[in-house]
Amino acid sequence: MITVEVALDARSYPIHIGAGLLGHAPLLVPALSEPRVAVVTDTNVAPLYLERVAGALRKAGIAVTEIVIPAGESSKDWPTLNRVIECLLASGCDRATTIVALGGGVVGDLAGFAAATYQRGVPLVQMPTTLLAQVDSAVGGKTAINHPLGKNMIGAFYQPRLVVTDTAALDTLPDRELRAGLAEVIKHGLLGDAAFLAWLEENIDKLKGREPLALAHAIRRCCEMKAAIVREDERESGIRAHLNLGHTFGHAIETGLGYGNWLHGEAVAAGMVMAAELSHRLGHLAARDVDRVRALLGRAGLPVVGPALGPGAYLELMRRDKKAVAGDIRFVLLKHLGEAFVGAAADEAVRGALNACTRDL
Repeated sequence: MITVEVALDARSYPIHIGAGLLGHAPLLVPALSEPRVAVVTDTNVAPLYLERVAGALRKAGIAVTEIVIPAGESSKDWPTLNRVIECLLASGCDRATTIVALGGGVVGDLAGFAAATYQRGVPLVQMPTTLLAQVDSAVGGKTAINHPLGKNMIGAFYQPRLVVTDTAALDTLPDRELRAGLAEVIKHGLLGDAAFLAWLEENIDKLKGREPLALAHAIRRCCEMKAAIVREDERESGIRAHLNLGHTFGHAIETGLGYGNWLHGEAVAAGMVMAAELSHRLGHLAARDVDRVRALLGRAGLPVVGPALGPGAYLELMRRDKKAVAGDIRFVLLKHLGEAFVGAAADEAVRGALNACTRDL
């Protein structure tokens, strides 16, 4: 087991990374305020891992409430959140009950937001089971649900007390979900670690093939990078915004197509190509580096062109993005591969990048 610390003074917490951790109840006990938890999971993960987690906790003398939501991005909404809250209330869960988020990014975001708001905040443990959640969404305290007009528009910063990352859970992850997670892995190399990016170019086939040592290294490096960024800028007033590389375009794709038609990682992959192309058109990134971004994402089996929603629709959706300021779109751009910055761009340049990176699919 490897442990990465997210250092936030009194709210610091460990990320435990290793194979077979889901059934290891002693890891969770130090994070509990009382011997009671509510495990929130979904219909995909429950048949695979719910009994392993809940059974181990019960054997350790911990009372467990099980809450299973429908799988998929469409569950990140008010009705599903309300259903979780109703289950917590019906089960008599109090403000010392720990919510355990067992699943991918949807479960982590939704259960995290429930923890942030139920009785003004209850303890939270993240147990991510997808690559995307293990390297990104389970770490750093972002929680949210979607609104029909925009992705992750309703949420809170709310740090967990613990993250337990079982790399063996990736054995049951569908290939498409694994590829979607690789988008977030590649993002970390593009925005802040050129050496890691080079390692990814050498090892992307091992990652696609689920080679355990390669996956463990990638997960650890991404968690180290994100932990360092969150330590410096917990609430995204500065450098943490770099983690949104590809997301402004990607969220527009998800909202424009309807949540769930493209996986989050797929939309972010196409969005990173758009961001790289825009960076080149603004005079920052060399054309050969745009090709390098496109090639690596393509080798990972991810989309490198976006849907032709039309530049006008993209711009309208991006102006609604929560990162926009006074209607001005803020893009995460690349000076070089491994160095990101936040900047603005004229609509003409954005339209050019979108025309170069979209087509009817």
